[in-house]
Amino acid sequence: MPTPPPRRRSFWAVARQPRMIGILLALLLAAAVCARLGVWQLDRAYQRAELAAEQEAAEAAAAAPEGLGELLPPQTTFPGQLVGREAWVSGTYEPDGQELVVGRSLDGRTGYLVLTPLRVTDDGTGGASWADLSGPPVVPVVRGWVDSPTPGPDALDVPDGEVRVTGWLQASESTQEGAEPLPDNPGGPPLTRSIATGALVNDWGGPIYSGYLVLTSADPAQPAAADGGPAALPRPVIEGGTGVNLQNVFYALQWWVFGVFAVALWLRLVRDEMVGGRRERPHRRGDEPDDDPVGRGIAGLPG
Repeated sequence: MPTPPPRRRSFWAVARQPRMIGILLALLLAAAVCARLGVWQLDRAYQRAELAAEQEAAEAAAAAPEGLGELLPPQTTFPGQLVGREAWVSGTYEPDGQELVVGRSLDGRTGYLVLTPLRVTDDGTGGASWADLSGPPVVPVVRGWVDSPTPGPDALDVPDGEVRVTGWLQASESTQEGAEPLPDNPGGPPLTRSIATGALVNDWGGPIYSGYLVLTSADPAQPAAADGGPAALPRPVIEGGTGVNLQNVFYALQWWVFGVFAVALWLRLVRDEMVGGRRERPHRRGDEPDDDPVGRGIAGLPG
């Protein structure tokens, strides 16, 4: 009689074998190493991004301010690489067009940006940047931050006559269409939700620059925050910029995949061991049944 195949062993019966336990421990150690290397690569991704941002900020701070018209002529598209560049421009403030931008934070406090139009008299090009336009352009200037919609006069008053302004460049924001109208601001300037030059040109007239300046200094100077003036703001950064170095992120993912593969390899070994237990052992010569009727010859006759 043919030997019956051995009974199939269960997964846990195979997995509990000392050899399989030893392989599992070795592969788990390899998976742990891969996981740790993935975390290290992810840390490196953030560190490299932070170092790059710090270097960019240092380079921008070290660069001498350039005329606004040399970097960004009026009525032209704002290039992303200009965010945080320092520029200067001369002109006269138009206080009647002043507005407060709502919902802006500084040092964990929510308040308002003081936004004032500056009618340009010199942007470093001697008027060449607006020679073909309808007249001198206007640039939005964020003069600082206040915590109240009705700040004191020192935060709102602007110097008479020409002023030379230096500040960080930032791109125009998008208009918030569909938002509910803001309430009136009795005793203070009108309120707005965004610094959108496409909307401001309707109130201030044009031409207009496609970005705005975040004030760092002015001549003559405006009152400091300690004296009732608006608080200074930090250098702008690109919103939604890369927060991590993608190359290191991909390396981290690769290490984690290797770790998962190590565990999957052990499961495959256990499965193969289970399947191998069902295979018939080869018969010895002479014991193998012969199912070939031709080989056996016709019944009753020699083969």
